[in-house]
Amino acid sequence: MIPYLRRLTGKERNEKADRHLARFLTFIAGAVNAGGFLAVRQYTSHMSGIVSSMADSLALGDVGLVLSGFGALFSFVAGAACSAVLVNWGRRQQLQSEYALPLVLEAALLVCFGLLGGHLARHEGLFVPLTVMLLCFIMGLQNAIITKLSEARIRTTHITGLVTDLGIELGKLSYWNTSRSAPRHLFVRADRPKLRLLASLIMLFFVGGVVGALGFKHIGFIATLFLAAILLVLAAAPIVDDLAVHARLRR
Repeated sequence: MIPYLRRLTGKERNEKADRHLARFLTFIAGAVNAGGFLAVRQYTSHMSGIVSSMADSLALGDVGLVLSGFGALFSFVAGAACSAVLVNWGRRQQLQSEYALPLVLEAALLVCFGLLGGHLARHEGLFVPLTVMLLCFIMGLQNAIITKLSEARIRTTHITGLVTDLGIELGKLSYWNTSRSAPRHLFVRADRPKLRLLASLIMLFFVGGVVGALGFKHIGFIATLFLAAILLVLAAAPIVDDLAVHARLRR
């Protein structure tokens, strides 16, 4: 189990580890996004919708909604930027946990949301409730993690892109190559492993959404503590490795 977790979030990566981590994070993203909607009445990973809403609100003269959209957008961008800072700092320090650090931060923020969500909802920052800002920050943080480690090949909160890629691969799968003598570069072949990955990510986002929505419906904000626990387990092995190295160096 420990070697698996070390490969999952450690510095040394391979495509299999990226796929497995993406599945875990997609489940969590679905849970936070759908469950969070019941808590804050807003989807917090859907930046396309938020930017479109800002444009509509500006056209209709509703400056308040434009500003609230800006607050959510800024929080998402700030989360992604924070993830990049943590990963690059960990890389400069030659840490095994360069990708685990943002996961630990995400877990800590989910714990804060779970324990303080009811209180945070009564306060605003950048024209939106602090709960909305916090969830948008978390979604930006998480999406940037998998984007950086997979070199932008995988997203965990951007389902529109996943569905688009799924449609492309299904189109390639159904394409009839009429001439076997055609040049190799013109022969259409679906990437079946990618097709399976995309289908699994979409399914896990949906399953995570159901779990998150049920959790928020029945136990409220503290449902995020379960998600935080998953993240801490995922990040534990490389964090412990770095702490052990640090302890040896101090002796």
